[in-house]
Amino acid sequence: MKKCFLLFLFICLSCNDFGSLKLISNLSKNLEEVSGTEIVEKSKLIWMLNDGGNKSKIYGVSKKGKIIRDISIKAKNNDWEDLTSDENGNLYIGDFGNNYSKRKNLAILKIKHKDLSSSKKVPVEKIKFYYPNQSKFPPKKKKLYFDSEAFFYYKNAFYIFTKSRVKDKFGKTSLYKVPAKKGNHEAEFISEFDNGKTMDSWITSADISKDGNKVALLTPASVLIFTNFKSDNFLSGDVKKIVLKKISQKEGVAFKNKNTLLITDEKAHGVGGNFYELSIN
Repeated sequence: MKKCFLLFLFICLSCNDFGSLKLISNLSKNLEEVSGTEIVEKSKLIWMLNDGGNKSKIYGVSKKGKIIRDISIKAKNNDWEDLTSDENGNLYIGDFGNNYSKRKNLAILKIKHKDLSSSKKVPVEKIKFYYPNQSKFPPKKKKLYFDSEAFFYYKNAFYIFTKSRVKDKFGKTSLYKVPAKKGNHEAEFISEFDNGKTMDSWITSADISKDGNKVALLTPASVLIFTNFKSDNFLSGDVKKIVLKKISQKEGVAFKNKNTLLITDEKAHGVGGNFYELSIN
């Protein structure tokens, strides 16, 4: 606990912007391991999921954090990590959690918008992909760069941000692009960004604002806001780091509007399991 406090103090002293999370609600026990949060076009609900080891379900939640609907999915929860959606209200599950960089079945699962109101188990369309610069499964410890917990949809493509498992390089993230269509695609490397050395700099979720001008990357201790980027190199341009007053296992972020984020964290070690709002204006 003392080490965590000292780390938090160091981060705060080295940053000019301090984030204040506004608690919306505690989440249901059914969402204790919440790992993805998304606002979907043509849906009044906010959609969430749990990560690997949990039921193959997605949850429609009210603006106050109450579960209104749960939908069973016809796909195994290998390691679901994030949610995104397109302009037609289709929802996508990022089944690409890869702690030891040994998976060969990385996929994005498409749920059609009409199925978000279904009372039956719903099918998915699998969009498979692989990293072109990975040749060993798993690679050596110094090359454990192929885990991911973060992505979003933008202009008919998915943008995936990796999570490093390499000691002293935990904050390194690589940006890859995958076409939003059925197939087995070679992910296109775009760029990378170094957010720090510690586990608190892990990239755990991502979203893009509706106007496409802001990208938010979430970590357990902060939010990174990227603006003025070039084309779809979202890690270029200007970056603003908002240090959060509370360190927890934060794994879900979504733009409520261009100046407000919704954030969720897992319940771990008696901390978290909550639904928050954050002003980034």
